[in-house]
Amino acid sequence: MKTIRLGKTELIVTKPAMGCLPVQRCDTDYAVKLLRAAYDGGIRYFDTANMYTDSEYKMGLALADVRGDIVISTKSAAKTKAGVLEHIENSLRMLKTDYIDLFQFHQVTRLPDVNDPESEYAGALEAKKRGWIRHIGLTTHSIDIAEKSIETGDYETLQFPFSYISSERDLALAEKCREADMGYIAMKGLAGGLLGPNARACHAFMNLYDNVVPIWGIQSLEELEQWLKLAEEDPQMDEEISAVIKKDRQELSGSFCRSCGYCMPCTVGIEIRNCARMDMLLRRSPWRPYLSDEWRAKMNKINDCVECGLCSSRCPYGLDTPSLLKYMLKDYNELYEAHKHLL
Repeated sequence: MKTIRLGKTELIVTKPAMGCLPVQRCDTDYAVKLLRAAYDGGIRYFDTANMYTDSEYKMGLALADVRGDIVISTKSAAKTKAGVLEHIENSLRMLKTDYIDLFQFHQVTRLPDVNDPESEYAGALEAKKRGWIRHIGLTTHSIDIAEKSIETGDYETLQFPFSYISSERDLALAEKCREADMGYIAMKGLAGGLLGPNARACHAFMNLYDNVVPIWGIQSLEELEQWLKLAEEDPQMDEEISAVIKKDRQELSGSFCRSCGYCMPCTVGIEIRNCARMDMLLRRSPWRPYLSDEWRAKMNKINDCVECGLCSSRCPYGLDTPSLLKYMLKDYNELYEAHKHLL
């Protein structure tokens, strides 16, 4: 298994790593089996978060006895010193460990005040003083925040959406992190699942950046087997893969929903993060499940939109979300009418 140094942390992590948000969707026994299989397959870096319901608990059950062999990162979205310390203490308990290799401020929309003695940053410093955590980083979906975090020198790692359909500005973060000796962790390497059919191309793309560690969100043994096989084969960029990437960039780059979830919750209960990218899900995934009664009800919930504007104001990519949703509903209903005789 290939390994890289995670910037100034000096942590050596496997490339690929495992993002553990999806294990919260698995029952406990299966999650433990999946996590252990990842370890047995050679993965040594696991990323989770306090926010991911029982993900930390399942990791503790699966990996506590091999704790010394792995690197664990977790996160907290708390905005106070007390809140961060409470979350970290709970993470230690759930993970069945006495230290966390990398603690990250989660979904940052403003950088913590490093001079405020009661801020979340002060909480992380106190946790580090107590030996609870060893390194401090952050995650964000905002390119402005990402760039500023590198400039400050206050963080050892950055976690940011990074895939082969990312913008040139987003892609430039990898080199900025290298220059600052800051570890760079790539989340959403499949662009919210849209690139799933082209996992080989995703792997080859990540190979272009020797300082970037992708954390693939894995929720099944079949998905794990796919990533382990790719890690063994280690495909490099070639003309065929370049053509796949070029086609996807033409089709997907620009104003599309990345499914980051910052827009939610919706005031009227619309499942924005999936409804707003329904046309791509239909084109790039098995389409029948998305034309079910359940999904028709979710899509038609768009009719309840009151255009309050909250979703657009929260979107880190500046999308006009209400207009996008209405377009998706129109396109979806036309597709349903054209295919309902096949259901």
